[in-house]
Amino acid sequence: MTKNNYSKIIAGTMTWGIWGSSLSKSEITKRIHHCLENGITTFDHADIYGDYTTEKDFGNAFIESGINRNSIELISKCGIQLQGNSRPENKVKHYNYSKEYIIASAEKSLQNLKTEYLDLLLLHRPSPLMEPEIIAEAFKILRDSGKVKRFGVSNFTVSQIELVSKHAEVSVNQIEFSLTQHSALYNGTFNYMKTNAIAAMSWSPLGSVFRKDNEQSRRIHKQLGTLTEKYNATEDQLLLAWILKHPANIHPVIGTTNLKRMTNAVNAIDLNLDLEDWFLILEASQGHEVA
Repeated sequence: MTKNNYSKIIAGTMTWGIWGSSLSKSEITKRIHHCLENGITTFDHADIYGDYTTEKDFGNAFIESGINRNSIELISKCGIQLQGNSRPENKVKHYNYSKEYIIASAEKSLQNLKTEYLDLLLLHRPSPLMEPEIIAEAFKILRDSGKVKRFGVSNFTVSQIELVSKHAEVSVNQIEFSLTQHSALYNGTFNYMKTNAIAAMSWSPLGSVFRKDNEQSRRIHKQLGTLTEKYNATEDQLLLAWILKHPANIHPVIGTTNLKRMTNAVNAIDLNLDLEDWFLILEASQGHEVA
């Protein structure tokens, strides 16, 4: 299994800015401190978050926080080109993995985050026009210059990882994974990542359980409700514990800006679901027993 320095629970910042809570500088600083006090040291960004504004908001707060840069890990992603007021030159949403763009995007993230290096840079989504040799050239320049320590991908399938990794280092794959989006259990993604020492991160780890009222979510809530007292845990903690039990050593990327929920997420690390309880929760999601 890949050894890394990322905290077990990762703070996702997508909703810290105008795409969500629109936190002020002082509110961002408070959450950074709260994360560190609770063992969350890794912060997940992307250049596009907040329509290209959230990294700068975070950086302005961090630089005034007095926190030592070496005490945290910063992740960013690049490749998606949005269309709109912030990028009027773009005729269509698309992906750009040219050497020049990857380097320029990483350097812009460094500028916005007020840091000299990224701990991890991810290709945000796969492009049908990816050229792994060119990606590898960009990675080498960024690594040799000390601007990025490690590289990885996000939302990539096994074959897409293989395409890139033939020429460039892939140390992480960040994918959507939760009780309600668990295809990675069966399509070989986690098996491949574990076999090839690629670290796993999961975005939207709570899935749609609290966002949708349908037959599946009702089954899940009913099953979780029978376990909250046994484990002295909340339903969101049980959902995270279900992910954390997987042998791929998955790092959930939590999206909340609520301080109590951040603390709850960290406390989920200490929950060790019984084997049969893990399968009971999976059965509730699938609506049938395992094959």
